[in-house]
Amino acid sequence: MKKETIVYRGKTKKGKDIIVRYPTIEDLPELLRYINELSREQTFIRFQGELLTEEEEKKYLADFIKKIQKGEGVKLLAFHKNQLVGVSDIYLEDKVSQHVGVFGITVAKDYRGEGVGKLLMTLVEQEAKKNMTKLKIIQLGVFGNNPTACFMYERFGFKKYGKLPKGVKHRNEFVDHIYMYKEI
Repeated sequence: MKKETIVYRGKTKKGKDIIVRYPTIEDLPELLRYINELSREQTFIRFQGELLTEEEEKKYLADFIKKIQKGEGVKLLAFHKNQLVGVSDIYLEDKVSQHVGVFGITVAKDYRGEGVGKLLMTLVEQEAKKNMTKLKIIQLGVFGNNPTACFMYERFGFKKYGKLPKGVKHRNEFVDHIYMYKEI
């Protein structure tokens, strides 16, 4: 994969320069810093304070780059002045569900509300449609106590199809896990 596979150059709502591109293995230190920062914040992600090691993140990144190369995944990174400020991805399930892509998105605290999330959602879906030929459905899970995300996903055409009461733990409290999908 080439170093600078850029899919977008522009500005946030507050006028900050932003570049969105595919990851490379050289992004490892910045990705590790980013995910551990989000985990410490205990935002609406799977990590709630646990810190990843460089080895764990390196394996994850290398595996995801292989998915991208095989047309089984898309991952886009948003940067402002070489600082990672947002990540979005879609990767295919396997076997009988290989037409189903799992969607994920995160935005750094200081960049929320600037349109970075909406931009990443738009771009990752466009790239997935272009590069993931098996993709027919995108699914996601969202914390029930995150109404901002639920509203945004609905605006992007996602529909709720289920809820697991107390299905995730957020800041030491059990909350509903809401499941959404979108056919493409």
